[in-house]
Amino acid sequence: MVPPLNVAFEEATRITPQGDNQYTVDLKTEWCIGTVPHGGYTTAVLYKTAIKHFEYAHPKQYDSPASPISIQLAFLRRTLAGPATILVEDVKIGLRTSTIHIKLLQGSEKKKGEQEVKISGYITVSPPSAEVGLSAPSGWELTPAAPPGTLANGGVNFEALGRTGRDGLWTRTLPPFPEFRRAATHLEVYRPVKVEAGQGLPQSVIEQSNKFEEERGEKLIGDQWARFRPGQDEKGRWTDAAVVYLTDMFPMMLDGLDRASKSAMAKAEKTSEEGIKASFWYPTVTLNIDMKKHLPAEGVEWLFSRVVITSVRNGRTDLNVIILDEKGEVVAISTQVGLVVSASRNLGSRKMQKL
Repeated sequence: MVPPLNVAFEEATRITPQGDNQYTVDLKTEWCIGTVPHGGYTTAVLYKTAIKHFEYAHPKQYDSPASPISIQLAFLRRTLAGPATILVEDVKIGLRTSTIHIKLLQGSEKKKGEQEVKISGYITVSPPSAEVGLSAPSGWELTPAAPPGTLANGGVNFEALGRTGRDGLWTRTLPPFPEFRRAATHLEVYRPVKVEAGQGLPQSVIEQSNKFEEERGEKLIGDQWARFRPGQDEKGRWTDAAVVYLTDMFPMMLDGLDRASKSAMAKAEKTSEEGIKASFWYPTVTLNIDMKKHLPAEGVEWLFSRVVITSVRNGRTDLNVIILDEKGEVVAISTQVGLVVSASRNLGSRKMQKL
């Protein structure tokens, strides 16, 4: 018997049908940023709701399970850990693609006893059996290129990286503020780090580091290889639903954004960065995901993310994410609009639960 995969994640995204296109879920504290369930996590919940909806409401529509290929969501209000209701409206039921309108509701924090919409959007699904048609090379390539690994072909030696935590410039890095960003503790992150002479590393690695720093400059570009570790399960694997969580999970990029935000605040207040005590929260306003490739049912161990921020202006930022597999094939693309606000906005009058 094959052991269950990603048990903690499956439990945290368990969807229960209630009839009349209504579903329920219990959002978990372990997948929160502060007191707010992480945006990628709640999007994964809605991803799985779409699958469950077609399984229950339209079981004979397709000859294979319908899975989301496109997601567009607006995060209207802060969600919170605990029960939530999800409502689904069929907008179009088609032979190749179908689209639903989906809403996640929870109790209002301002109007006690009333339910309000926290997240709303559209999800388009298509069964894998219908995914046929023209495929053609686009000529696209990752620019600038990601730092190479130590294999002869420039690839990353994942066996060495996983075992020792390092391969070339790639180094395992612990996400900052794990008590606040709990949702980030469910993955292992490996990113390229700057190295210098005197660290006992080959000259070729030092030259790669210098080239990497020169190409990136002050640009807000972040690269990471990641392994899924839901509930610290070392046998975790990236699945299609877990990829949705990954599109909004880039803790080391947020560390860079923390530094940029602190620097900007110091300039505005005409003080040193050491004098800035504020911490930041980056809530998602809108999130769009294009699922390009299905992963195998047994999942994969490693996925690469390139995160690019084009502009941070007036407390608002964009985030563009592309996810690749070990072969360099595109798995998913996402774009989002986010805010840069004080972490106190996350907490409000809420208190963080201790785990």
